[in-house]
Amino acid sequence: MARAWSKAVRTALPGPWRPRRVVGEALLAVLVGVVAALLEVLSRTDLAVPFGLAVAVLWVLRKGFPATVLVLTGVIAGWSLGPIVLLACAGWAAGARISRVWRLVGAFVLSYLMFSTFGMLKDGASGASKLIIGLSLGFFLVFAVLPALYSRYRAQRRALLDALRERNDQLVRERAMVVHQARLRERHRIAQDMHDSLGHQLALISVHSGALEVDRTLSDRQREAVGVLRQAAVAAMRELREVVGVLHDESTALPPAVGAPGVPGVPGAPGAPPARGGVDGVEGLVDSSRAAGAEVAFSTEGERCPLAAAVDHAAYRIVQEALTNAHKHAPGAPIAVALRYEPDALVVEVTNPRAPALVGAHSGAGSVVSGGQGLTGLRERARLVGGMVHAGPTPEQGFRLAAVLPYQGAEAEGGAAPAGEEDWEFGGLPSGDGTDGRRRRPALGCAAGVGAVTLVLAGLAAWGVTAFVRGAGDSTVSQSVYDGIQPGQSRAEVLRRLPPGNDFFTADYQDAGPPRPEGAHCRWYSLAKDEPGDSWLDNHVARFCFRDGTLAEKVEYVAKD
Repeated sequence: MARAWSKAVRTALPGPWRPRRVVGEALLAVLVGVVAALLEVLSRTDLAVPFGLAVAVLWVLRKGFPATVLVLTGVIAGWSLGPIVLLACAGWAAGARISRVWRLVGAFVLSYLMFSTFGMLKDGASGASKLIIGLSLGFFLVFAVLPALYSRYRAQRRALLDALRERNDQLVRERAMVVHQARLRERHRIAQDMHDSLGHQLALISVHSGALEVDRTLSDRQREAVGVLRQAAVAAMRELREVVGVLHDESTALPPAVGAPGVPGVPGAPGAPPARGGVDGVEGLVDSSRAAGAEVAFSTEGERCPLAAAVDHAAYRIVQEALTNAHKHAPGAPIAVALRYEPDALVVEVTNPRAPALVGAHSGAGSVVSGGQGLTGLRERARLVGGMVHAGPTPEQGFRLAAVLPYQGAEAEGGAAPAGEEDWEFGGLPSGDGTDGRRRRPALGCAAGVGAVTLVLAGLAAWGVTAFVRGAGDSTVSQSVYDGIQPGQSRAEVLRRLPPGNDFFTADYQDAGPPRPEGAHCRWYSLAKDEPGDSWLDNHVARFCFRDGTLAEKVEYVAKD
């Protein structure tokens, strides 16, 4: 029960409620209630106290229940002009706090219906309903709809600015993430190049020194020096692996956009360092391995095709890594390197059988250093250019590494940055669309609403003036017409000579003047005297009373305003 009561209070009185705000709301509620009571006193009604209390309560609830307060304000405003201030404030609150357009429109339509209905019930004028409805509509548009339109414009503009600030903060965070990813890509590139180039050279040094260790033409001292050299190469490879591992720790997962044209730090992209090798450099790698004592066969098949820069560099790195792995894991085994130019892709294949048994105690078979990054790097390089790498054992217990690389790579594929991304400026507001991709201009909608209300008011004003002039003419009879009508004439004959009449202009005359004949039905008109009266406050009234189809009485009297 306590929780439900607390929720109801929070709904009716939305916060935050700070002490100053509580005092301010209380003072404003009292002020609006007092103004409503004073207007009721000036209107000479007995509803000053009830209306004042009702207006004060509705003022407090206008933010929690804007639609309900608007409708109730329309009800009480139809009876009197006391709640006129509350009507404007309720319209302001409804326009700012009701977000759904149709709910807002429905609340205003219902409030206006209550306002006009209770206004007509209070006046009790049946013949003047059209004029009353027109005047009430204009009054309602000015004091309720216009404040609602302006408050809605302010609320939407504030929401749009908040959304723009939030989007700007998001762009700043995204820019920081892009910079961080660029750093990670550069770290990955450095780690890959260090692994591919330095690792290959250190592997060749290790292979050379291993071959010299088992050379029987060397003395023991020379073998010892070569062993030290081989251990130094192995230690250098181990340290290199550690450094590469540190660089890879924060950059193992690359975003899909890496490798696209225009991304700095990626081989083949504008601004990237030139490739140190290519298909033309593969033969040099083979010669270096042969010079280290390895048996390497090299062959090419098919008609050579031009390669994209990134593909050319990837082919070189794949052969280099495959030779390095063969030297480390299968020393002394023959190696076969093949380049096949297929119709749509370059196939790079490096195979080697199982390593033969090594002779000597210093073979170093147990000291091979492997960081596990080589094949991962090769697969990543192939993926970036739109290719693939397969590596695994062969049925002969050897090892085979094959790569399929498209000639043009992935440069023509969708790796570019999202459209429009370059239009955002770092730290600045977006130049165009809002938070949900659409231009939102609250001023246009509110300006259209104000324009529509202005046109309606202008039309109502023109119609009101015309209706007022026509109604005044219909409710006025001239002195000559009055003198020409005599009691005893038939009702039809008298009505043909009289104007149609309008109860809106003559309603106040019905309670003044001499008593009406019993059983008679009377009509009242303003009498246009040929000579002005003694006071401009004097209203000359002509009353015609009919009974049994004839004019029973006509009388002229003065009604004071």
